[in-house]
Amino acid sequence: MRLTTYTDYALRTLMFLALNRDKLVTIQDIADAHKIAKNHLTKVVHQLSSAGLIESLRGRNGGLKLGKEPADINVGDVVRLTEHDFFIAECFDINNKNCIYSSSCALKGVLNRATSAFLDVLDGVTLDSFLQKDVVRTKAKDGKPVTVHFKQTSYKKKEAAVSRKS
Repeated sequence: MRLTTYTDYALRTLMFLALNRDKLVTIQDIADAHKIAKNHLTKVVHQLSSAGLIESLRGRNGGLKLGKEPADINVGDVVRLTEHDFFIAECFDINNKNCIYSSSCALKGVLNRATSAFLDVLDGVTLDSFLQKDVVRTKAKDGKPVTVHFKQTSYKKKEAAVSRKS
């Protein structure tokens, strides 16, 4: 299953706001961080704001912040809010009657169960689960992503163990 860019931007916006809870951020801040168009992001922010997931404060010192605690923002709910349909095959659209197998096809049932399983997994995840405080993502000089994991030692110091993603 593939999510739309719109949903991707919605999830990125929520993650950005969750990681920057100590300050108000602007749509431009989010757009710059993710290298995405501000105009497209404005539509996403409007929908998230209308749903109460984020708060938009107007004025000179305004900006955006989460409207709920990260633990109260369910990823499955966000995906359902931002995806216009879950037609993973043309036979899911009741207005499309072009499939010659539709009267006896078992594929639709299998794909329907797969979609349900996909959403069930997302229903078990909150925004808070994306906010692991012990992981820092960065890029190496060669541009490949590097993940730094911090682990607590018995001396309560943080040691960095670097793992490279290929």
